[in-house]
Amino acid sequence: MSEVDRNKALAVTFFDILSRSDIPAMLEAYADDVKLYTMGRTLISGCMNKADAAKSADLVLSAFPKGIRFTLKNITAEGDRVAVEAESEGLHASGRLYANQYHFLMRFRDGKITEFKEYMDTELVTEILCGGARPAAS
Repeated sequence: MSEVDRNKALAVTFFDILSRSDIPAMLEAYADDVKLYTMGRTLISGCMNKADAAKSADLVLSAFPKGIRFTLKNITAEGDRVAVEAESEGLHASGRLYANQYHFLMRFRDGKITEFKEYMDTELVTEILCGGARPAAS
């Protein structure tokens, strides 16, 4: 199996892990020096390392008591990079349906995720995940 095919398979497995809310497996998929970026200006936007992800994963995933499911639409890979177009659906703890569309860019090294960038509808994130709250103006 080529590096590109292996990385694509690892990306598919990672989204299965997220859909199962399997936090230990999620953390195991990350390299020790991983950088996780959530784009936009929301309360959950920014850059995290593996320790930050370990602290916040339960908070984010527990906001979906029945889980959140990711459906992969398209996957493109080259070298150590895998681009994924996906959709999510889950019942938020507020009782509202959360269904977002994403573009993820993942980078891999030695079978581990070294970089994970998440692009999505940030207004939906603010409205449902953040309960309408926004970061303070800078």
